[in-house]
Amino acid sequence: MTGNTQAPDFQTLYFKISRALADYARCIDDDRLEEWPSFFVEDCLYKVTTADNHREGLEAGVIFANSRGMLSDRISALRQANIYERQSYRHLIGPPSILSFDSDGVRSESAFMVARIMRDGTTSLFATGRYLDSWRDADDVLRLKERIVVCDSSRIDTLMAIPL
Repeated sequence: MTGNTQAPDFQTLYFKISRALADYARCIDDDRLEEWPSFFVEDCLYKVTTADNHREGLEAGVIFANSRGMLSDRISALRQANIYERQSYRHLIGPPSILSFDSDGVRSESAFMVARIMRDGTTSLFATGRYLDSWRDADDVLRLKERIVVCDSSRIDTLMAIPL
């Protein structure tokens, strides 16, 4: 993996990915969205799509960003330009399945559930699906090279303001 001449063992990878997933969820759930892009490498891909579209190989996503700069712009727009009812998320992320690892990085898959909590306290199941991730080792810290968020339902709320 980049930055390391020796491939880490499976347990180390599993721990690093589990830790990164937990930190990622806490960042979003704690409304520290300005920190969210730091979980990605500079030339990343972040896409939210449906299971049907993913299965069919359709490239278009509900959300698409292909750089950390685009992720930062999304958060700036969310904070300064978009008008939406205040809400927060609570992520539940399953344990990662490591699909492969080589000199280019690590690929993993993790199931997720996200509850949306509205300002009045109403809580609903907002999204379920899986993260299809490609990780890179950057100075002994795993960062996302690619995150494809595959939502189980084809019904996606038109107001997906906060990242999943």
